[in-house]
Amino acid sequence: MITQAGLSQAEAAGLIRCRPQKVTDVINGRAAISYGDLLTLARELNLDQGHTDSLVNLHQDSNKRGAWSTGYSRAYHEDFRLMVDLERSADLLRCLESEIVPDLLQSEAYIRALFATHGSDGDGDVDVDGVSMEDWVQARLQRQDVLTREDPLQYHVVLSESCLWREYGGASVMREQLDYLHKMSRRKAVLLQVLPFKERASGTQVATRPFILIRVPSPGVAGPLDLGYIQGEKEIRYLDDKKALDAYEKAWRLLTSAALPAEDSRRFIRYIQGRNYKDNA
Repeated sequence: MITQAGLSQAEAAGLIRCRPQKVTDVINGRAAISYGDLLTLARELNLDQGHTDSLVNLHQDSNKRGAWSTGYSRAYHEDFRLMVDLERSADLLRCLESEIVPDLLQSEAYIRALFATHGSDGDGDVDVDGVSMEDWVQARLQRQDVLTREDPLQYHVVLSESCLWREYGGASVMREQLDYLHKMSRRKAVLLQVLPFKERASGTQVATRPFILIRVPSPGVAGPLDLGYIQGEKEIRYLDDKKALDAYEKAWRLLTSAALPAEDSRRFIRYIQGRNYKDNA
């Protein structure tokens, strides 16, 4: 909003009589903004009422920390909580996965098999930092509600073929997971494509680096919020830089053109299931 108004961060700081560094910290998520300062900026930047109301609602929700310390939500790592909130607010998620079935398409048995690698507390239940396996499992299943809500987000997924071959939990778990994947791919909200090992276009080497592109609808002149999510071995990154996002948009176009169409992808899932995990296996 500051940029679209043609102001610098220092000039915006002048509107609410604070140091420029404070505005920088608010923008980067390192500091909070008061309710009064938020309303002042909204007024001075000439935001419409709908956009102002949205910002006020976000400000109120940001103070509800209790929701993150109770129930299954305790299982979400602090750095990942923004992603969970974005899933709830987004109208479009585009996800590339290279080794593991994406969180929103995992069956319960598959989830348990993944979290079992964390270790056991002696009762057959994982306990990491006071969070049990049941908390982990239910938290992830709870996230999948975004695909069944009244106005579900559109979830477009490109899976590397390796996701279908990489085994977790044994044959019975994988058979159930592939069944679940096939079933979920038929949902109206889900578009699933498999990228085969035999690539059909150049540039699809980006399939080795999972990412998620997020679009959150927004009222007013700003238009939708576009973000990228990249999870590395030791860090989580959220991207909003236009140049970086444009590069991922280009990669996404390459991937979707090289991947199998939806119906062919479903047949491919059945092929892998029949080849490796027959019912009598």
